[in-house]
Amino acid sequence: MQLLDSYPIIVTERLTGCRDFYARWFGFEVAFEATWFVLLVNGSTSLAFMSPDHPSSPPTPATYTGDGMFLTLQVEDAAAEYDRLSTAGLSFDLPLTDEPWGQRRFGVVDPAGMWIDVVQQIEPAPGWWEPYIPA
Repeated sequence: MQLLDSYPIIVTERLTGCRDFYARWFGFEVAFEATWFVLLVNGSTSLAFMSPDHPSSPPTPATYTGDGMFLTLQVEDAAAEYDRLSTAGLSFDLPLTDEPWGQRRFGVVDPAGMWIDVVQQIEPAPGWWEPYIPA
């Protein structure tokens, strides 16, 4: 299979809120929008939202309830993004934190209930990964 693109579609009744949230805080732009669907892009990253009641919806997805999935946005400088977003008025669910496994991160929840994990890769604590990587 040769993929042309891949992106998640979050099924939610909060299309406008999600569109505005990602555009305002994370610099996404609308690539396509209809009354029941919105496709957002930021560089080579795409993210879509779809209304749960449109006839084109596949038969299986239910409305997203915030369980079992989160979105990671990897950035070059998490501290700078945290400061920028904080100054602009965004409230955080996880403040800027350095994790021992090698991430500087902070987190927020979007209008659909999705956890957004903004991360920067940093040096892990010495030996932290040793128990998790086979010899």
